[in-house]
Amino acid sequence: MTKEVMQKNVDVKQDNYVVNDLASFEKKLNEVKKAQAEFSKFTQEQVDKIFMEAALAANHKRIYLAKMAREETQKGIIEDKVIKNNYAAEYTYNAYKNTKTCGVIERDEAFGFTKIAEPVGVIAAVIPTTNPTSTAIYKTLLALKTRNGMIISPHPGAKKSTIEAAKIILNAAVKAGAPEGIIAWIDEPTIELSAEMMKEADLILATGGPGMVKSAYSSGKPAVGVGAGNVPAIIDESADIKTAVNSIVLSKSFDYGMICASEQSTIVHKNIYDKVKKEFEYRGAFVVKGEEIDKIRKIILKENGGLNANIVGKSPFELGKLAGVDVPKTARIILVEAEETDFSEPLAHEKLSPILAMYKAKDYQDAVDKAAHLVEQGGLGHTSSLYIDEVNNKDKVKIFVDRMKTGRVLINTPSSQGAIGDLYNFKLAPSLTLGCGSWGGNSVSENVGVKHLINIKTVAERRENMLWFRTPDKVYFKKGCLPVAMKEFKEVLNKKRAFIVTDSFLYNNGYIKAITDRLDEMGILYTTFYDVEPDPTLRCAAEGAKAMKSFEPDLIIAFGGGSAMDAAKIMWVMYEHPEANFKDMAMTFMDIRKRVYTFPKMGEKAYFCAVASTAGTGSEVTPFAVITDQDEGIKYPLADYELMPDMAIIDSDLMMDMPPSLAASSGFDAMTHALEAYVAMLRSEPADGMALQAGKAIFDYLPDSNKNGKTAIKSKEKMAIASSMAGMAFANAFLGVCHSMAHKLGAFHHVQHGVANSLLIAEVIKYNCAEAPIKMGTFPQYKYPDCVERYAEFARFCGVKEGANDRATVDNLLKALEDLRKEIGLPMTIKETGIDEKAFLDSLDEMSVQAFNDQCTGANPRYPLIEELKQMYLNAYYGK
Repeated sequence: MTKEVMQKNVDVKQDNYVVNDLASFEKKLNEVKKAQAEFSKFTQEQVDKIFMEAALAANHKRIYLAKMAREETQKGIIEDKVIKNNYAAEYTYNAYKNTKTCGVIERDEAFGFTKIAEPVGVIAAVIPTTNPTSTAIYKTLLALKTRNGMIISPHPGAKKSTIEAAKIILNAAVKAGAPEGIIAWIDEPTIELSAEMMKEADLILATGGPGMVKSAYSSGKPAVGVGAGNVPAIIDESADIKTAVNSIVLSKSFDYGMICASEQSTIVHKNIYDKVKKEFEYRGAFVVKGEEIDKIRKIILKENGGLNANIVGKSPFELGKLAGVDVPKTARIILVEAEETDFSEPLAHEKLSPILAMYKAKDYQDAVDKAAHLVEQGGLGHTSSLYIDEVNNKDKVKIFVDRMKTGRVLINTPSSQGAIGDLYNFKLAPSLTLGCGSWGGNSVSENVGVKHLINIKTVAERRENMLWFRTPDKVYFKKGCLPVAMKEFKEVLNKKRAFIVTDSFLYNNGYIKAITDRLDEMGILYTTFYDVEPDPTLRCAAEGAKAMKSFEPDLIIAFGGGSAMDAAKIMWVMYEHPEANFKDMAMTFMDIRKRVYTFPKMGEKAYFCAVASTAGTGSEVTPFAVITDQDEGIKYPLADYELMPDMAIIDSDLMMDMPPSLAASSGFDAMTHALEAYVAMLRSEPADGMALQAGKAIFDYLPDSNKNGKTAIKSKEKMAIASSMAGMAFANAFLGVCHSMAHKLGAFHHVQHGVANSLLIAEVIKYNCAEAPIKMGTFPQYKYPDCVERYAEFARFCGVKEGANDRATVDNLLKALEDLRKEIGLPMTIKETGIDEKAFLDSLDEMSVQAFNDQCTGANPRYPLIEELKQMYLNAYYGK
């Protein structure tokens, strides 16, 4: 079939019946739907060919269509309509010729992320009488680029030219391979047919008056529409007057002011007002004077207040005849001086004609106030304009931008040509549908383009989150390492003032001398804060921070167990960042990298060194600190890698005198760290290795370390290293609900932390071993409940007797942990610690809620219900 025959067939098929009632409309709609279903399968290459041929065809017919539109509507200027048609074809094509609108439009293999463009379906296009051919060209080209079908409802006063533009696009598209019937129109538009079109379409692309746009948004279907334009243009006293006036005249006279983005008012600083008015006259403006101002006012609005359609797109000469004012044929625009910006003033309205209101401003603020009021009266969301020396008046520009509730703010730009985009700017998308956002009652606040006419299907493949393994910059361990490690303070770091944080027992019994003697030898000044008690409070930390501020150290040494280190970490924060909000720091998070609160940068005032005196907490190598709010009685675990010590020193010489009870509780605390880290959702292979090695060492050496004290030299050293390894494991894998519950048991009933963990860990292991829990944790690495397998692996590595299967091996692990607790003298139930039953039960609900909200809960492999935590507390209390 030749191209000529194909062209003829297309015309015949479109003209073989007239769409003028509901039956013919329904028939046409079904044809478009069928064509769009076929079109939706086209490739990007096919679509781009169709898009180009359609744009070329429209551009070739730009003069023909302009003449037709002018003849039919008797509005505007042929030559300007030629420019609009040219713009609609050329700039729309140029903007989107390389845009992907078919199939995969974005793919990130590493992140498993794919975006796929899908057509919307059938688009209802409402075309205004002000731009009957250019808007038709623009909208049909967008539909073709996005594989959508389109039905057009032309304005009754411009139906011939609008339909002709649609035919030209359709014929060219079908020649290029598009399905026949992909673009259609209503031949005899009525309110009933337009309403039915909007009701049946998949998306409405509405351009026209406020009433029509409101109908589109009320149709029940998604709509992309525009709001009214009532553009104010301020001319500041710093502006280039010639440029400003010529730009406004160019814009306002273009197609006799029918572009909705054309200036409706200009607001001029009083210092240049007369000069500006004279320039307007020189540039072809007819300045209305005296009684003739009221004559112009009277033709702008109808009696009911709406815009008088008879003035739309008429020449200044024609407007003068209508008003009874002698306006010369050479006038480019009509300039009318005004004072009121309220809508009681007809000149304050959108006029869609070459009538421009001119206001005098007493100063810049007054000009901005007037402009803002004009926008609020009838142009919210659309466009505003400012002429100014922007280089030397950035503050004024900011004031204007901040005040204007418009989607487009133009600087030194003719607004008709500037707002539609890509003519006087390079990043504003070319468009003949200008969204006004929520200000103007629209769904979009930008220039409408292809992205608004496609559905984006996002394919998100499962990917595992990046993990990490972080430790202090330097970790010294082995018996006798303290003096060697401390040499760095002077020889490498050149520290001069050290602030030591410890507890009264270590201070009063002389254990602190191991540190202070070395500081004396190096000539480092120091002071000691030794009022840290078990379960340190915010009050204690605040006192220490106050002392730090007075002493101004460049080195902080935390010496002791978990309490001293936790207190020192909080003091460090308060010293370096007194403005930090503690409750924000304590806020729980799902992923430490995505927390709402950004922890302040640490180490800018002082280097932090943690020296362990016990083998258990692992705090010397972790980014955690537990602090108690003494007023609310809540124990908060803080977690952030900014809290990680810069240096950790683990010297078993400092642990030889640990009392058996402390060795037992802190050692079992380390065991709990290893167990929880090994099954935590955030676990990783490096953390796994640390957890396994720590668990085995604790099983092997904790009994001897606990029983034989100073003589258990090897066991003390092994326990010191095991404690730090378990600390590094949970510093990266995090913990679980055992620690969450232990924190609250300690806060409410002052149970030592390691003891609390020992009382709860068996219940937690049994709880986590559910193969079909009510809820499981949420993290991509954690694919399904596997705690039975994990605990069994842990047991086997630690030398626990293997059972017939993994579940039996876990039972043996529970028995081994129970035997270890008995051997080192830890209580077997919460009740045995001496907590009164009534007091325990009275606090149970609140403990359970707070445990649920604890930071450690989020990494537990089984996501707990509050009632489940409560039951575990009860089981641990009574020994069930």
